[in-house]
Amino acid sequence: MTKQPLEDKDKYIHRDLSWLSFNERVLEESEEKENPLLERARFIAIAMNNLDEFLMVRMSGLKRLLDANYNRQDAYGYYPQDVYRQVRERVEEHVHKAYKIYESKLKPALAKEKIVLRRIADLNPDQQKYVKRFFDNSLYPVITPMAVDQGHPFPVLASKTISFAVHIQKKDELLLAVIPVPGNIPRLLKLPSERDGYEFILIDEVLRDNLKAFFRGYEITGASLFRVIRDGELSVDEELSPNLLMSIEEEIKKRPRAKVVSLWVEKDCSEALKASLTEALVFPAEEALLMSGELDLTFLFYLANQVQEPKLFYPIHVAPKMAYENIFARIQEGDFILHVPYQSFQPTLDLLKTAATDPDVLAIKMTLYRASEDSEVITSLKAAAKNKKQVTVLVEIKARFDEERNISWARQLEEAGCHVIYGIPGMKIHSKILLIVRREEGRTRRYVHLSTGNYNEKTARVYTDVGFFTANDDFARDISDVFNVITGYSQPARWKRVISAPYDMREYFIELIDREIALEKEHKNGFIFAKMNSLEDPKIVAKLYEASCEGVKIQLLVRGICILIPGVPGLSENITVKSIVGRFLEHSRIFFFNNNSDYRVFLSSADWMRRNFDKRIELLFEIQQNNLKEELRGILDACWKDNQKARRLLPQRTYAFLKAPEDRVSAQETFLRKYLI
Repeated sequence: MTKQPLEDKDKYIHRDLSWLSFNERVLEESEEKENPLLERARFIAIAMNNLDEFLMVRMSGLKRLLDANYNRQDAYGYYPQDVYRQVRERVEEHVHKAYKIYESKLKPALAKEKIVLRRIADLNPDQQKYVKRFFDNSLYPVITPMAVDQGHPFPVLASKTISFAVHIQKKDELLLAVIPVPGNIPRLLKLPSERDGYEFILIDEVLRDNLKAFFRGYEITGASLFRVIRDGELSVDEELSPNLLMSIEEEIKKRPRAKVVSLWVEKDCSEALKASLTEALVFPAEEALLMSGELDLTFLFYLANQVQEPKLFYPIHVAPKMAYENIFARIQEGDFILHVPYQSFQPTLDLLKTAATDPDVLAIKMTLYRASEDSEVITSLKAAAKNKKQVTVLVEIKARFDEERNISWARQLEEAGCHVIYGIPGMKIHSKILLIVRREEGRTRRYVHLSTGNYNEKTARVYTDVGFFTANDDFARDISDVFNVITGYSQPARWKRVISAPYDMREYFIELIDREIALEKEHKNGFIFAKMNSLEDPKIVAKLYEASCEGVKIQLLVRGICILIPGVPGLSENITVKSIVGRFLEHSRIFFFNNNSDYRVFLSSADWMRRNFDKRIELLFEIQQNNLKEELRGILDACWKDNQKARRLLPQRTYAFLKAPEDRVSAQETFLRKYLI
């Protein structure tokens, strides 16, 4: 009998379901007793913050398809109705699991360390007086209760806002009012304590105890906290927009009024109050998430920041200083890479800072996707412009949820005299490129920095990334041409040292995989080893399946989304997939192809995702120096040997921990020891 071809649903894990599996791995870290206690608290907060963004982007996208009566299969073989149902079920399970971990494991463990969250009824007389003064002086003056009736529409509540819905009554009239919990006051109030330890109370708990102060002359018949998550996508016709920056700004203003995609309500909320609330928000009552316990566990971020107990955190890691007397001279000596956060991000900052003041530097060109709040990068670029350098900065103002910050940076850079480009219609500039043009001995020389991660000092302390420094002429010419393409009207070419998306990166990867297939047939040594954040492109996955069927051995380190199903006989039995979730966020993209034992190693800003290949400006570049290739191969091998923070993706589409009681190997701990002075 002829074997029937597999349907798409049998070949791919849906990307949204795979992402939820990833966030479950993040949540698992909050249960790991080997992690310091307050780091466990942070993992819950990270998982819940991640989930908020998922709801604002992915859930909202599914709702848009359903509202449009869209009824076609997606690239993974799923109809939107099926995905929406499964995602809703998984999200609800996910949230309740997080609360169960918090209530049954984390809260008791915190109490043992004398870190306690109090209710009003638990307060001693001194604490009661302190809380009353706080309410009278800090809360009451800034809060405005909002009536909801014919003359008062339901208030505009930004996404992730926590509010009280209150039913009040006078005579026979039942009314609805809303009190938003102020977002500009820290949600966690530290209490005075006579005992050793830390005692806190949530300001929503303080408000709950004082609701009557806002409704004199009325009887409160019901009150409940609720939380809205709104559609976070921007709807901009970039091709037709005459001014992209102004269009993005206008769309950002609409976010507080966007459609509600998720509603969280306290479990003991009355049916009448829930009905009033869901009707006002135009949200299906049956889809509201009913919560018991503190609404929105991201307050654990703030709790961790308020506690000064080193034993409850990871040991502080400060990357060894790598200050070069002359950063340009160091790059001239030969190409080198830096592996952050284990090695310092400072040389990257020093390169920019030195270029800003060096009288021989003529021009600086750079792409910026996300920058930190107090950015030394921005400071150096502004200084360079004031020092009469030609500074060109491509600021991606469409970087999701960083749009406002990036618009602010763009305006500051323009005011300083930089030439600023606000992205490209239909594309996001996701590549990480820095080019410096310097006058040396009667000629110009160009210095290049390329990276797998953003020019962001904050994330460089917690994301693993690889930065590459070079003054190679071929690289310099290619990168100069890349800037000409993305700032002007030049057509891209097949460059000598870099491959770009959206032009030919996917095709280049397919060529590399095809070569491993051919070498496996001829020499039986086809081998591919790749590390990335996400694997979501069906065309690449199909080619990997083909390579596996031909005998090519494939090892994949995929932190997040992975639509590929490994270990399936006749499809992917030669493919193994692992995911590492630990102290640092695995962010580097490294690609290894055996090439008949003359192996080739590449770095990239891009994951194997459709959006990276088709809708983003990305770069892939090959590392050719043997010592650097060995170093990158060492990073891959160390990650593959991890048996403490790694999970393996099984053919059943679930992940299994690879914990070993003996011969323990943690890749991140290995790197911390390697670079420790």
